[in-house]
Amino acid sequence: MGRDAELGRRLTNWTPPPRPSEPVLEGRYVRLERLDARHHVDELHQANLLDASIWNYMSIGPFSTVAAYSEWARQAAALGDPYYYAIQNLESGQFEGVASYLRTKPEMGVVEVGSIVFTPPLQRTRAATEAMFLMMQWAFEAGYRRFEWKCDALNIPSRRAALRLGFRFEGIFRQHMVIKGRNRDTAWFAVIDSEWPALKTAYETWLEPENFDANGQQRSSLSELTKSLCSA
Repeated sequence: MGRDAELGRRLTNWTPPPRPSEPVLEGRYVRLERLDARHHVDELHQANLLDASIWNYMSIGPFSTVAAYSEWARQAAALGDPYYYAIQNLESGQFEGVASYLRTKPEMGVVEVGSIVFTPPLQRTRAATEAMFLMMQWAFEAGYRRFEWKCDALNIPSRRAALRLGFRFEGIFRQHMVIKGRNRDTAWFAVIDSEWPALKTAYETWLEPENFDANGQQRSSLSELTKSLCSA
């Protein structure tokens, strides 16, 4: 065994990427804008009220008043990490969710997507999937080597979403956190840069208008397109 094999693959022509800073990410079905408490709070809060269960596995929320949500948004918008986006569904024209880059480590080439709150109107839409695609695309095009997704191990919908989106399950960190006075075991998922080209093609194929019928029903599922990539 050579010396490099013993110590790990040597990286060449790689430099640490920049921290997230794009104010807007826009696709065919969705637009992500840097969270701004002055412009996004009212629509987001109204959508949040449709289902309080969206906060079940979050360290924050629910917010019973727009004033409380506005205060959280004001503080969140001022942060550099997490770097929050408000998500506008271009089909409805409404802001219906938030997501962020967080735990960013440019020196390691690692960034995580998290703090994801998709309200009922955004859930299971092309806009929701494209939002995750756009965030992943920016990260890998910026030079990140690893894109992470973590969630409460009991949050089965989040775990299913990660697999559908092409993340690989890497294990569970037991007793990783205390959230709202409860134990949290954390499930870890990730995509690495060598997996991105094939995964990007899968996303682009799924997002094509031709993949949907006149009623907006998908012809090929994203799970079908990513399943073989996750098991390769």
